[in-house]
Amino acid sequence: MNEKNRPDTSSPPSFDNLHDRFAARILKLCLGYTGDYAQAQDLTQETFIRVWQQLPSFRGHAQLNTWLYRIAINTCLNHLRQTKRRPAEPLLPQYEEQLADRPDTHAETVQQLYRCISQLAEIDRLIISLVLDEQPYAEIAQIVGVSEGNLRVKIHRIKQQLTKLYQRYD
Repeated sequence: MNEKNRPDTSSPPSFDNLHDRFAARILKLCLGYTGDYAQAQDLTQETFIRVWQQLPSFRGHAQLNTWLYRIAINTCLNHLRQTKRRPAEPLLPQYEEQLADRPDTHAETVQQLYRCISQLAEIDRLIISLVLDEQPYAEIAQIVGVSEGNLRVKIHRIKQQLTKLYQRYD
Protein backbone atom coordinates (compact mmCIF):
# COMPACT_ATOMS: atom_id res chain seq x y z
CA MET A 1 0.00 0.00 0.00
CA ASN A 2 1.54 3.29 -1.03
CA GLU A 3 1.39 6.59 0.88
CA LYS A 4 -1.56 7.94 -1.14
CA ASN A 5 -3.78 4.94 -0.33
CA ARG A 6 -3.15 4.85 3.41
CA PRO A 7 -6.01 6.00 5.60
CA ASP A 8 -5.43 9.29 7.35
CA THR A 9 -4.96 8.34 10.99
CA SER A 10 -3.97 11.86 11.99
CA SER A 11 -7.42 13.37 11.48
CA PRO A 12 -9.36 13.97 14.67
CA PRO A 13 -12.54 12.01 15.35
CA SER A 14 -15.85 13.70 14.61
CA PHE A 15 -17.29 15.94 17.28
CA ASP A 16 -20.68 14.21 17.13
CA ASN A 17 -19.01 10.85 17.72
CA LEU A 18 -17.10 12.21 20.72
CA HIS A 19 -20.20 13.80 22.20
CA ASP A 20 -22.27 10.64 21.78
CA ARG A 21 -19.57 8.45 23.35
CA PHE A 22 -18.48 10.64 26.24
CA ALA A 23 -21.25 13.09 27.21
CA ALA A 24 -22.73 10.88 29.93
CA ARG A 25 -19.29 10.20 31.44
CA ILE A 26 -18.34 13.87 31.40
CA LEU A 27 -21.68 14.74 33.01
CA LYS A 28 -20.99 12.25 35.84
CA LEU A 29 -17.54 13.71 36.31
CA CYS A 30 -18.92 17.26 36.47
CA LEU A 31 -21.66 16.13 38.84
CA GLY A 32 -18.99 14.74 41.14
CA TYR A 33 -17.37 18.16 41.22
CA THR A 34 -20.48 20.24 41.73
CA GLY A 35 -23.13 18.07 43.38
CA ASP A 36 -25.61 20.15 41.37
CA TYR A 37 -27.18 18.57 38.31
CA ALA A 38 -27.96 21.81 36.48
CA GLN A 39 -24.47 23.13 37.10
CA ALA A 40 -22.99 19.82 35.96
CA GLN A 41 -24.99 20.07 32.74
CA ASP A 42 -23.64 23.58 32.16
CA LEU A 43 -20.08 22.46 32.78
CA THR A 44 -20.55 19.48 30.46
CA GLN A 45 -21.77 21.82 27.74
CA GLU A 46 -18.85 24.16 28.37
CA THR A 47 -16.47 21.20 28.21
CA PHE A 48 -17.79 20.15 24.83
CA ILE A 49 -17.57 23.72 23.54
CA ARG A 50 -13.87 23.63 24.42
CA VAL A 51 -13.54 20.16 22.86
CA TRP A 52 -15.13 21.47 19.67
CA GLN A 53 -12.75 24.44 19.64
CA GLN A 54 -9.64 22.32 20.33
CA LEU A 55 -10.53 19.24 18.29
CA PRO A 56 -8.68 20.36 15.14
CA SER A 57 -5.48 20.65 17.18
CA PHE A 58 -5.79 17.18 18.76
CA ARG A 59 -2.66 15.30 17.70
CA GLY A 60 -3.21 12.00 19.43
CA HIS A 61 -0.27 12.34 21.83
CA ALA A 62 -2.59 11.28 24.64
CA GLN A 63 -5.49 8.88 24.57
CA LEU A 64 -8.68 10.53 23.44
CA ASN A 65 -10.56 9.91 26.69
CA THR A 66 -7.58 11.22 28.72
CA TRP A 67 -7.61 14.38 26.62
CA LEU A 68 -11.38 14.80 27.10
CA TYR A 69 -11.19 14.21 30.84
CA ARG A 70 -8.40 16.73 31.17
CA ILE A 71 -10.53 19.36 29.41
CA ALA A 72 -13.52 18.52 31.63
CA ILE A 73 -11.41 18.63 34.79
CA ASN A 74 -9.88 21.97 33.87
CA THR A 75 -13.35 23.33 33.08
CA CYS A 76 -14.66 22.21 36.48
CA LEU A 77 -11.63 23.49 38.37
CA ASN A 78 -11.79 26.86 36.62
CA HIS A 79 -15.46 27.14 37.48
CA LEU A 80 -14.85 26.28 41.13
CA ARG A 81 -12.01 28.78 41.36
CA GLN A 82 -14.14 31.50 39.80
CA THR A 83 -17.05 30.93 42.16
CA LYS A 84 -14.70 30.48 45.14
CA ARG A 85 -17.10 28.30 47.01
CA ARG A 86 -17.03 24.69 47.97
CA PRO A 87 -20.00 22.88 46.43
CA ALA A 88 -21.97 20.91 48.97
CA GLU A 89 -25.50 21.69 47.85
CA PRO A 90 -28.01 18.87 47.52
CA LEU A 91 -28.74 17.47 44.09
CA LEU A 92 -31.58 19.07 42.21
CA PRO A 93 -34.87 17.31 41.50
CA GLN A 94 -33.93 16.96 37.80
CA TYR A 95 -31.24 14.47 38.77
CA GLU A 96 -33.67 12.57 40.93
CA GLU A 97 -36.05 12.34 37.95
CA GLN A 98 -33.31 10.69 35.91
CA LEU A 99 -33.02 8.04 38.60
CA ALA A 100 -36.79 7.55 38.84
CA ASP A 101 -36.70 4.38 36.76
CA ARG A 102 -34.51 2.74 39.40
CA PRO A 103 -35.69 1.52 42.79
CA ASP A 104 -35.96 4.30 45.36
CA THR A 105 -33.29 2.88 47.61
CA HIS A 106 -30.81 2.87 44.74
CA ALA A 107 -31.67 6.46 43.82
CA GLU A 108 -31.22 7.54 47.42
CA THR A 109 -27.91 5.75 47.64
CA VAL A 110 -26.63 7.39 44.46
CA GLN A 111 -27.84 10.79 45.62
CA GLN A 112 -26.11 10.38 48.97
CA LEU A 113 -22.95 9.22 47.26
CA TYR A 114 -22.83 12.33 45.05
CA ARG A 115 -23.52 14.53 48.08
CA CYS A 116 -20.55 12.94 49.81
CA ILE A 117 -18.34 13.23 46.74
CA SER A 118 -19.16 16.91 46.39
CA GLN A 119 -17.76 17.45 49.91
CA LEU A 120 -14.33 16.06 49.02
CA ALA A 121 -11.31 18.13 48.05
CA GLU A 122 -11.00 18.89 44.33
CA ILE A 123 -8.37 16.29 43.52
CA ASP A 124 -10.19 13.62 45.52
CA ARG A 125 -13.42 14.36 43.63
CA LEU A 126 -11.55 13.95 40.38
CA ILE A 127 -9.97 10.65 41.40
CA ILE A 128 -13.13 9.04 42.76
CA SER A 129 -15.19 10.23 39.78
CA LEU A 130 -12.75 8.54 37.42
CA VAL A 131 -12.73 5.39 39.56
CA LEU A 132 -16.54 5.30 39.49
CA ASP A 133 -16.37 5.71 35.73
CA GLU A 134 -14.21 2.54 35.72
CA GLN A 135 -11.17 4.20 34.18
CA PRO A 136 -7.96 2.18 34.44
CA TYR A 137 -5.71 3.17 37.32
CA ALA A 138 -2.81 3.81 34.94
CA GLU A 139 -4.90 6.33 33.04
CA ILE A 140 -6.15 8.02 36.22
CA ALA A 141 -2.57 8.28 37.48
CA GLN A 142 -1.59 9.93 34.20
CA ILE A 143 -4.48 12.40 34.35
CA VAL A 144 -3.80 13.30 37.98
CA GLY A 145 -0.03 13.30 37.60
CA VAL A 146 0.88 10.77 40.30
CA SER A 147 2.37 7.29 40.31
CA GLU A 148 0.03 4.31 40.25
CA GLY A 149 1.15 3.28 43.74
CA ASN A 150 0.43 6.75 45.10
CA LEU A 151 -2.94 6.68 43.35
CA ARG A 152 -3.89 3.43 45.06
CA VAL A 153 -3.09 4.95 48.46
CA LYS A 154 -5.14 8.03 47.61
CA ILE A 155 -8.10 5.88 46.49
CA HIS A 156 -7.97 3.91 49.73
CA ARG A 157 -8.01 7.12 51.78
CA ILE A 158 -10.80 8.61 49.67
CA LYS A 159 -12.91 5.50 50.20
CA GLN A 160 -12.36 5.75 53.95
CA GLN A 161 -13.35 9.41 53.91
CA LEU A 162 -16.45 8.68 51.80
CA THR A 163 -17.46 5.92 54.20
CA LYS A 164 -17.33 8.37 57.10
CA LEU A 165 -19.26 11.01 55.16
CA TYR A 166 -21.83 8.45 54.01
CA GLN A 167 -22.41 7.19 57.54
CA ARG A 168 -23.53 10.67 58.54
CA TYR A 169 -26.60 10.21 56.29
CA ASP A 170 -27.61 6.91 57.92
